Amino acid sequence: MAAAAERVNALRASIAQHDYRYYVLDDPEVPDAEYDRLVKQLKALEAEHPELVSPDSPTQRVSGAPASEFGEVVHRVPMLSLDNAFEPDDIERFDRRIRERLETEDSIAYSCEPKLDGLAVTLLYENGQLVRGATRGDGIHGEDVTANLRTLPTVPLRLVGDRFPAVLEARGEVFMSLDGFARMNREALEKGEKVFVNPRNAAAGSLRQLDPRITATRPLEIFFYGVGFVEDAELPGRHSELLAQLRDWGLRVSAETTVARGAEGLLAYYAAIGARRPTLKYQIDGVVYKVDSLLQQRELGFVARAPRWAIAHKYPAQEEMTTVRDVEWQVGRTGALTPVARLDPVFVGGVTVSNATLHNVDELRRKDVRAGDSVIVRRAGDVIPEVVRVVIERRPAGAVDVQVPGVCPVCGSEVRRIEGESVLRCTGGLVCAAQRKESLKHFAGRRAMDIDGLGDKVIEQLVDTKMVKNAADLYSLSAEQLAGLERMGEKSARNLVDAIERSKTSTLPRFLYALGIPNVGESTALAVAESFGDLEPLQSADVERIMEVPDVGPVVAAAIREFFGEARNRAVLDGLRRRGVSWPIVEAERSTHQPLSGRTFVLTGTLPSLSRADAASAIRKAGGRVTSSVTKKTDYLLAGDDPGSKLTAANELGVRIITEAEFSVLIVARSPS
Repeated sequence: MAAAAERVNALRASIAQHDYRYYVLDDPEVPDAEYDRLVKQLKALEAEHPELVSPDSPTQRVSGAPASEFGEVVHRVPMLSLDNAFEPDDIERFDRRIRERLETEDSIAYSCEPKLDGLAVTLLYENGQLVRGATRGDGIHGEDVTANLRTLPTVPLRLVGDRFPAVLEARGEVFMSLDGFARMNREALEKGEKVFVNPRNAAAGSLRQLDPRITATRPLEIFFYGVGFVEDAELPGRHSELLAQLRDWGLRVSAETTVARGAEGLLAYYAAIGARRPTLKYQIDGVVYKVDSLLQQRELGFVARAPRWAIAHKYPAQEEMTTVRDVEWQVGRTGALTPVARLDPVFVGGVTVSNATLHNVDELRRKDVRAGDSVIVRRAGDVIPEVVRVVIERRPAGAVDVQVPGVCPVCGSEVRRIEGESVLRCTGGLVCAAQRKESLKHFAGRRAMDIDGLGDKVIEQLVDTKMVKNAADLYSLSAEQLAGLERMGEKSARNLVDAIERSKTSTLPRFLYALGIPNVGESTALAVAESFGDLEPLQSADVERIMEVPDVGPVVAAAIREFFGEARNRAVLDGLRRRGVSWPIVEAERSTHQPLSGRTFVLTGTLPSLSRADAASAIRKAGGRVTSSVTKKTDYLLAGDDPGSKLTAANELGVRIITEAEFSVLIVARSPS
């Protein structure tokens, strides 16, 4: 038995090393026949000694029965998307923004890699062993596809070496090579089966098979491009070094990665990969640039759902000409109205396109799209198809101009356009059916009203069955009604009713955040609550009064005013109050004396004892305002070490420059004795 165990371990180690050399290093050490012989020996030993079979054995890539559905995985670190660039000017602006934010004139080093047209996934390794794999999903929630990812030969079931982290979440892109795609479709045709349109769809469909045995037959591969998180390990200081480390742990990384400096280096890489694009073994739709220094990445941070330190540079998209049948207005989950062109179907970028976005009313007017027009349609990768331009010389005499709606096509609420925004928005946030599901999901969320047990699937059933039309209806639900829902027993129904009842006692900041007012996040909701104290004075406030709230500008103030100005929103609010939703009146945390009231600050450099966030918080609590750029309206530049270009701007504009010590004295000096 001991001898068998020793031989099994030796065979597994040998096979793993050959996998590493073949898939990761692209440098096989033995011919395929020898590799197959080793695998055959291992299978025979495991069949003879089943007690020696372990999940990380190469013989266990395909195991288990088909799943009825995929489980949900919540990503510990969100899987963010990237901003896109298409023109050289976009890259030059990107590089300039990076240098300005880092306050340096030195050229920035970037890690560059091809942008595969595949499916993003994350793999979790614990003590070197693969324990879970998931799709990107919406960036927060993905699908558990562990069994399917285990079937990929390029996914190691166990990391190489013995110096890997206790926990490693590696991120990569699953794709299908062009040769593999052609071979799979050829075999499907011979069998009379369905063929796929393009490698990207083929990869996505193959990875999401409920039966991993089907996935195992598909020619899927993976390249790893980064890390979500690690435990009990220190990562290298640069992204390029991190990729090399992943490779050393047995995770396959694209051989096309390199480091380039400045916008000039990025554009040279783009051109070089573009020239070789037709000869690559896989499909790409662009390249990705990432600031190489991980320290600088952390300093740059994120905006919305994308990192500031990375960008995808797309190659020119495929375009085709077709005819616009009509233009309709689509209402999104946040109430934004998007004009959508309904087209004569046309084959573009590997798919048949019958709808294309016109983005917003400004784009609609700029392109002057009319029903009956011949238009050029573009599709880049998996980006939503768009109308590029109208072929004016083909415009028919009867082309119909598009009318901008005055009311929401879904709920009839007034449509408004906030000054400075290009978006038309339905003001019926609490009553619009198009926004209903997302509005309720947000309302019930943990950081909002925190209704435990009121998950997405329950909300979807409540809306689909018309049991709930707005947030106030939640507080009239009975356990008997809820028990009739799918997968909802009597006990679960009673628990949910109790959770809804508990949520009636909330706080004003949570309640304001729960309403889902455009541009009102948690911090803004807190600031508004502290300024107004209760809901009634906020409902009757005009834009000027709302703008008195610290850090609330005209766009946010207008959004708040528009929300409370919609009569049907107010009716829902009245319904919530009648059903018992309440909160204590907010007492402002700030003192009545605001020593820095009316003063505008800009921060730069490294302060001796305060972080920038702490300094900004202190300024706001003292009634001051913090902005990111030095202008004539700036009162003080709070400067630390290595201040950068903001110091130059302050000197040129005559803005007073102060140190941290002077800042502390300033607060004391302006305070009452």
